[in-house]
Amino acid sequence: MRTRSSSNLIVESSTTPKRRNRRRSKQRVEPFSLEETSVVTMADQRTMAELLQAPTEGYGDAIVIPAILAENFELKHGLLNLVTSKQFYGFEKEDPHAHIRWFNKITSTIKYKDVPNSSIKLMLFPFSIEGAARIWLEKEPPRSILTWEDLVSKFINQFFPPSKTTNLRNEITNFQQRFDESFCEAWDRFKDLLRACPHHGFTELHQLDTFYNALTPTDQDSLNVAAGGNLLTKTPRDALAIIENKSKVRNSRNKPVVTKVSTNAPSSSTPHFPEIAALADAVKAMLL
Repeated sequence: MRTRSSSNLIVESSTTPKRRNRRRSKQRVEPFSLEETSVVTMADQRTMAELLQAPTEGYGDAIVIPAILAENFELKHGLLNLVTSKQFYGFEKEDPHAHIRWFNKITSTIKYKDVPNSSIKLMLFPFSIEGAARIWLEKEPPRSILTWEDLVSKFINQFFPPSKTTNLRNEITNFQQRFDESFCEAWDRFKDLLRACPHHGFTELHQLDTFYNALTPTDQDSLNVAAGGNLLTKTPRDALAIIENKSKVRNSRNKPVVTKVSTNAPSSSTPHFPEIAALADAVKAMLL
């Protein structure tokens, strides 16, 4: 009996330390490092007044201008004045396509050695806009415009929404010559609509057919005479040349058509003016 009890004691004493070691290993704590805490607490020593100040970073321009390798490169003040002489404000009636065409015409004459023309355009374009257009450019994310094509695409999409495209396409499709409008005036107005919406998608044949059907019968007859019988027998290129030649004659203006009043038909003013009605009957009797 003693032997068994002693053996039990030995087993218990040998197994107990193992259990304690397991528990201690699970509750092991990482050693405390004074250096790490000092880094966290010493990272920012600014005062509260300095921390509450408005940030001075994050004001990068949206347009990224490529590095210019040319030496002594400088934009002249006269060029800046020329660009700012006709600025785009972003009004509803302004045409962004016309502004891009004008800007390309101005910058195409500028030549600098070892300086790409696209870089000059990217530098000068912010000076050509003002008002809502400048606000739009300032709100673009920093470094989001890398090329001149990117700038034109974002500019056109911002100030030429799809609704404006739809309205201009409808105006082109439903174009009609006005009552007191000459042939050359109608042709100029039709071309203005086409230029205002260069992405209208109408073919040259569709444009010529729309314009021809919008004319008065008198101007249609004059085009047919100029074409030698019928304008439709000509190719689109020849028909366009005939229309252009006719539009150069600007001394012919369509006069309003005056409707002749028949003496047989009663006038709307007859019941109110008996004397005039009697005089008309007398004149009619004399003619008979």
